[in-house]
Amino acid sequence: MVCYHDSRDPVYRAPSGAVPCATEVTLRLRVTEKVPDSVLLRIWNGKETFYPMHPSEEDATLYEVCVTMPQTPCLVWYDFHIWEGGQFSWYGNAEDRLGGIGAPIWGEARSYQITVYDAAFHVPEWTHGAVFYQIFPDRFRTDRAAHKRAGDRLLVAWDEPVAFHADAQTGDHYPVDFYGGSLRGIREKLPYLQELGVTALYLNPCFAATSNHRYDTIDWKKIDPLLGDEEDFRALCQAAEQVGIRVILDGVFSHAGALHPFFLQARNDRNSEHAKWFIFKSWPDDYKCWWGFRNLPELDKNNPDVRKYFISDDDAVSRRWLRQGAAGWRLDVADELPMDYLRQLRTAVRAEDENAYLLGEVWEDASNKVSYGEMRCYCLGDTLDGVMNYPLRKAALAFLMGKISASRFKRHMDCLYENYPAPFASALLNVMGSHDRVRTLNVLAGVDGEDLPRSQRGKVRLSARQRELGKQRLKLMLQLICMMPGMPCVYYGDEAGMEGAGDPFNRAPFPWGKEDKELQAFFRQTLGQYHACPVLVDGALAMEAPHDDVLFVQRKAQSGCALLAVNRGNRPHKASAFGHTVTLKARSCAFWQA
Repeated sequence: MVCYHDSRDPVYRAPSGAVPCATEVTLRLRVTEKVPDSVLLRIWNGKETFYPMHPSEEDATLYEVCVTMPQTPCLVWYDFHIWEGGQFSWYGNAEDRLGGIGAPIWGEARSYQITVYDAAFHVPEWTHGAVFYQIFPDRFRTDRAAHKRAGDRLLVAWDEPVAFHADAQTGDHYPVDFYGGSLRGIREKLPYLQELGVTALYLNPCFAATSNHRYDTIDWKKIDPLLGDEEDFRALCQAAEQVGIRVILDGVFSHAGALHPFFLQARNDRNSEHAKWFIFKSWPDDYKCWWGFRNLPELDKNNPDVRKYFISDDDAVSRRWLRQGAAGWRLDVADELPMDYLRQLRTAVRAEDENAYLLGEVWEDASNKVSYGEMRCYCLGDTLDGVMNYPLRKAALAFLMGKISASRFKRHMDCLYENYPAPFASALLNVMGSHDRVRTLNVLAGVDGEDLPRSQRGKVRLSARQRELGKQRLKLMLQLICMMPGMPCVYYGDEAGMEGAGDPFNRAPFPWGKEDKELQAFFRQTLGQYHACPVLVDGALAMEAPHDDVLFVQRKAQSGCALLAVNRGNRPHKASAFGHTVTLKARSCAFWQA
């Protein structure tokens, strides 16, 4: 007996992909060579339910059943039980659990996933077709007043190389050097960003802190003085809006800095109002901290007063900065915030501004992330609008570096977008690089410095040949992420050809006056092409992999069609897909629009 089901073929699952609540989904299983005694569809969504399947009128080998999805958002899992002559067979998801054509199961269940989301789920309209630019505020652009505002902090010259400062106790990097980047500096460069094609800025933390990365907050209601003040922030948002650019902030709501007045009070007085804001195992020195970093004490996110401070009070942090001009939040370690916390936050943010965007830091498939021992789904319409699309980045880098084939890239992406609802997919932040990763140019050049001690990674430099290879691949990556559902995002300086190993060397100051002009021009051209092609925003995604080195990506809608062919290989290839035949040079691509 041979069974067959393909979750991405409408013959076997219709409609395919994620569906709104109460949608009727028809599921089919083909059974050949023997006639089974019974075929059952097994559904799991908190409880197990079996549905008898019957041969279709058109094809006796095709067993089918129509199931109405739940009325409330959730994940539904399914597989098939087959009985024949007293023998039991089990059929489900493929062995790699990436959907599509299934396989027999021997042992542990491998079920297919259906994401059932809120039919009212929508994301801010301004995100459709947006191009983001991520800025590490201390390193983008300084202004003349920076030295006056530096106080007792170490302010280094803009062209001074990034240094590794070893913490005497931990040996880890101690980020105490500042270059004086500021909000006024960002505002000064808005024309540059507009010309590049940017329509939204994602700023790493801007609030008062002790480190240059500012994830150790000491006041969530105050702009770090070295960056400016609240008036500077409002002025930036207003000036950006005038040129069609929105600004979202990094919300670090999971932990505080060890020098935050609330935490100092909690450690000094166990009966203080803030003592219960933190989680002490043994007061005052044994407390829960983020990933073991003593300078980042964790907040008790289930404490009602903590939630009032960040979410529900009239002057709550999440609402306050929207009033000052922010267009939304990127939530740091979103998968470490309780789900009901995120739901409350979404309600409060949307009540303050119905067009506010909520972006989460989730590194895996955000539809089935396992965190703190439970599976969490962030794309049902009740928490986040979108997440940073690290799965796309990971797969794209692996493909362009020759570590996976074009067909494997396609498979990973087919699974991801099968699991994501259309609104959520449209609001993904398609990152090429970030402050948490080695500079993309280095990765693509094959010189990431990860084999060196952290203190030595600042010595990593690309040769002319390595740099050219990295640039060729970087161009392909930009064009590839612009073809995928979601919003392209450029990490500051990638368009200028910045190099750098991991933190802190991926956070060097922007090389004003020393940019790679040819690469900048390519970014402007490609992002301009993205803006000029609406089908890249709303078109259906399809991919073909005619060769291990060659990938075709199509976006198609009633408004038109766009097609990209990418050859990542080191020799030319002639390939065909979607009715097009093209000869591609080594490490090159071709783009069509109709």
